[in-house]
Amino acid sequence: MQARRYLGNFDWILFLAIVIVTFVGLGVIFSATVGTPVAGAFHRQMGWLALGLAFLAIALLIDYHTLAEFSYLFYASAMLLLLLTLFFGRVVNASRSWIGVGGVQLQPSELAKVAAILMVAAYMGRDRVQGLGFINFAALSGIVGLPVLLIMMQPDLGTAVTFAPLLMGASFLGGIRFRTLTVLALIALLALPMVWGHLKPYQKERVKTFLEPTRDPKGAGYQLIQSLIAVGSGGITGKGFLAGTQGQLQFLPEQHTDFVFAVLAEERGFIGSFLLLGLYFTIIYRCVATARAARDRLGVFLSMGVVCVFGGQALLNIGVVVGLLPTTGVPLPLMSYGGSSLVSTLIGMGLVLNVWMRRLVN
Repeated sequence: MQARRYLGNFDWILFLAIVIVTFVGLGVIFSATVGTPVAGAFHRQMGWLALGLAFLAIALLIDYHTLAEFSYLFYASAMLLLLLTLFFGRVVNASRSWIGVGGVQLQPSELAKVAAILMVAAYMGRDRVQGLGFINFAALSGIVGLPVLLIMMQPDLGTAVTFAPLLMGASFLGGIRFRTLTVLALIALLALPMVWGHLKPYQKERVKTFLEPTRDPKGAGYQLIQSLIAVGSGGITGKGFLAGTQGQLQFLPEQHTDFVFAVLAEERGFIGSFLLLGLYFTIIYRCVATARAARDRLGVFLSMGVVCVFGGQALLNIGVVVGLLPTTGVPLPLMSYGGSSLVSTLIGMGLVLNVWMRRLVN
């Protein structure tokens, strides 16, 4: 009886939007990889999708209060995986971000996002955490900052940046004090020259290329230029499925991962891109609605933590593809090829569905 009542409160709008975006991603991955050496990516992504939906079901069916009680265990396990990756991980694109588990390559930094969200929600969801002065903010920064530090050591700046919306969102919801915000803003301004000095040469080159893509059209600027050509050439209705030149002729690097949105824009044009953005807006809106309807602080911080990371990562990826942000290796949630990213995103969405389903429970 109780299970039937929970299922009656299921958010079908959010779930269907997630499924549609995922299947659109499968179609784009197929188009971007067919006839290429990575053609098997489509079938592997289908396998990851099945696994991700299974984990979504687990995250949905176990009461989120119970999951929060084990947040320390999940968080510690994720940090241990990040540490092991630094020593035993596989190097891909100059970053030691992958580790083999039972013959399968995992990216622990993606799983660390879910662990950090759950840990932040468990800490900030406590009734005694009222207001966000220096002490509580320092604790919150430590929870988010530890995985960021370990990920930066890989180094993987793109993934590390995706944790920033979690910290900002939790700080805002926690009621950060004005004087705390002022001090942090001053520290950030003073730290900018230091941050620039510690960037890797290729990271500095990405920023310079973002400011002037044509400065090295055959080198650092090649990827961005090809992405802009793909997006612009799609026009209003697009060139059609399997008919894009930049994608089919493989002019666009990383077209099935970080630049999957460019392939969609070329094949489906402005209309297809607009509809996809509408689906992303629907997902974000339903997550925010879940936070507003949550029956306790834990549910609020859990839902908003997921939507901050999801929305921030989507904005970062699309901003890179259309040339509004410097190039970073960040996948488009639910769309890009990548098992770890897909599974972690679906787990996060399972947590949001969990909160919505239990919003009316006494």
